[in-house]
Amino acid sequence: MHKKLFIPGPVDVKEDVLQKLATQQIGHRTKEASALQRSISEKLQKVFYTDNQILLSTSSGSGLMEGAIRSFTRKRAAVFSVGAFGDRWYKMAKANNVPADLFKSEPGYPTTPEMVDEALSTGKYDLITVTHNETSAGIMNPVGEIGALLKEKYPDVLFLVDSVSSMGGVKIETDAWGVDVNITSTQKALGLPAGMAICSVSERAIEAGRQVEFRGLYLDIVDLYDTVKKKDHQYPSTPSLPHMFALDYQLDRILEEGLENRYARHKEMAEYVRAWARKNFALLVKEEKYLSQTLTTIMNTKEISVGDLNKKLAERGFMISNGYGDLKDLTFRISHMADYTLDEVKDLISNIDDILGL
Repeated sequence: MHKKLFIPGPVDVKEDVLQKLATQQIGHRTKEASALQRSISEKLQKVFYTDNQILLSTSSGSGLMEGAIRSFTRKRAAVFSVGAFGDRWYKMAKANNVPADLFKSEPGYPTTPEMVDEALSTGKYDLITVTHNETSAGIMNPVGEIGALLKEKYPDVLFLVDSVSSMGGVKIETDAWGVDVNITSTQKALGLPAGMAICSVSERAIEAGRQVEFRGLYLDIVDLYDTVKKKDHQYPSTPSLPHMFALDYQLDRILEEGLENRYARHKEMAEYVRAWARKNFALLVKEEKYLSQTLTTIMNTKEISVGDLNKKLAERGFMISNGYGDLKDLTFRISHMADYTLDEVKDLISNIDDILGL
């Protein structure tokens, strides 16, 4: 029996979207492929709220994260982390011999403009990375406020953002917030299978990247950018055409729903799960304005066995997630993203209540 995946990703994919993956192949150097990739980019610019170039990568979001910190750090990167995935960006920097420092928040607390200001006031950094939505902690950082700080006081510092688990589920105003590189992937709020990463990239980031000598090869974002520009949306390496067929179709569905309607639906689902969590457990994130809109991290105050709960949920056709990293045994997580509806979330919660006797 298929289990509905209320986990941090991958999420369930609509049947008609899945069928688009089975579209017969075309030559990836043809005009048809260029037209497909151009169509995707134009639609994604609307979802990203950007005029910047969109790039696709046949990798997970981690691929473009690693490529970005390697491609664009000229002097030193300040990596801000609110959980496991912020930490990963720092590990990527160190593994690629990119000079970087890690600035961590306590679990459940955000990266604040004040923290960024304090770090950048040293003059040591020409690039920062921030996680917009951290799935280990269920926290959403104030990226817009951080972007305003950079514009005002540090206009030469590049701003890299991981929006892997939030793009398509909450409004992210890439250009208005001054984000130079905004990275997401397909298997979360966009509602597609895993296997493709997406980013927008500013021209000033590209010009900075040209000053970096060792950018790698497959994940060299400057090379990706140059090839797309010069060869009409072609890519240096073979792209995943099945993902592109499905992405082009799913973007039509997203835009037909309406972005604001999509965000409202995500908020409605989030608020329902939060209210249930507050009534029966507790939320890891205490301040309302920092709560994730695509996933809720719940403190396991009743010390239930999440493994046992998931076994019983599986018999009923559902799956949720335990905690991640340092929070594994302290929390559990319920996602509410992509194409789920409030009724489906209510069905999940009703089954949890029945199993736990709440």
